Amino acid sequence: MITYTTKDGDTLDAICWKYYSKTSGVLEKVLETNRHLAELGAIFSANVKIVLPDLTQEEEAESVKLWS
Repeated sequence: MITYTTKDGDTLDAICWKYYSKTSGVLEKVLETNRHLAELGAIFSANVKIVLPDLTQEEEAESVKLWS
């Protein structure tokens, strides 16, 4: 697990994209781990601590394949 400290103006989807290179399915996992984030709104102020959970390989593999 990684603990991320927000900068003024950060959004959860941008943070997830930066650390996981995707948002689908990841946002939900991060919100489950950090229930306090739902109260803070979409745009964070500085110094909010967010725990970024380690994803299992199964969770990382859940992606859409457009071509085989």
